[in-house]
Amino acid sequence: MSNPKHKAWLGMVLIGVALALLPFLVGKGLGNSWVRVLDFALLYVMLALGLNIVVGFAGLLDLGYIAFYAVGAYLYALLASPHFGLHWPVWAILPMGALVAGLFGVLLGAPTLRLRGDYLAIVTLGFGEIVRIFMNNLNAPVNITNGPQGISQIDPVRIAGVPLSKSLDVFGVSFPSVYLYYYLFLALTLLIVFVSIRLEDSRIGRAWVAIREDEIAAKACGIDTRNVKLLAFAMGASFGGVSGGLFAGFQEFVSPESFGLMESVMVLCMVVLGGMGHIPGVILGGLLLAILPEALRHGAVPMQQAAFGKVLLDPESLRMLLFGLALIAVMLYRPAGLWPEARRKREFLAEKAK
Repeated sequence: MSNPKHKAWLGMVLIGVALALLPFLVGKGLGNSWVRVLDFALLYVMLALGLNIVVGFAGLLDLGYIAFYAVGAYLYALLASPHFGLHWPVWAILPMGALVAGLFGVLLGAPTLRLRGDYLAIVTLGFGEIVRIFMNNLNAPVNITNGPQGISQIDPVRIAGVPLSKSLDVFGVSFPSVYLYYYLFLALTLLIVFVSIRLEDSRIGRAWVAIREDEIAAKACGIDTRNVKLLAFAMGASFGGVSGGLFAGFQEFVSPESFGLMESVMVLCMVVLGGMGHIPGVILGGLLLAILPEALRHGAVPMQQAAFGKVLLDPESLRMLLFGLALIAVMLYRPAGLWPEARRKREFLAEKAK
């Protein structure tokens, strides 16, 4: 009995060491710009895990999830910038961002409780666009969000009074800013993974799965589908609020352009591509769709010059083309996702065998 436990602990230690050394390896091999890509990948993983609660666990299609990301980002920007002259600490803003985003999740969920499928998707899409448009226009008659110009000079994240926007020397080892943010984002990502696992194994998690499989049967079994759905929207939104606050502190600038429809679609693709309802699969999907498009963006020009001697397609257009083709291929040959949940995989195999 002890041998498997020892192997599990050894595996966890090795994974922890690998994650701790990853920014140094990537920075040394590819440059610090790719460590910054890793930072954004962790933010997307947090978003994907939050959306997975709504889409993967509860089966509620949400195309406006990026609105909660925007709420968290703008809350941080307003409370930690010269815009209102407030400079609150990060430990006060992030919990508040989670609560406010959770409240917005309830506001979205309450009117949509009777909607399903395409109708729910259209309403949530509209909610996401409404939030973005509000952020874009709340600069008159009272300037709250500074409109399309966005909010700049946002305070960087500070831990124990140390700003993460500057390099830090510890025992002769230099940690650039992107490394420090990586460790912060990694710690919060692991915390969100832990919370997601506990939720999945809880009574609430089983109620979400029951609603996803058959809402009428779940209601007949005594599950309060109304409150359970609202809780799914609130929990998923709170993860988005935390991620948005971290984004604002990391970028030190926010504007409505960062919270468009394509961002919501991208996060939804991460959940579907990795495997809806399966936490490791969602993490895999988030990392792949955050890192691979950047690799295609940087490699498109050298590949075309090597193959054709000139650039035939704009890197951004080629990136989106290959991205779309990859999604189509996955949906055709891996409809349950790249790393699906065991039960979901069996369901797809059973349907295919019919």
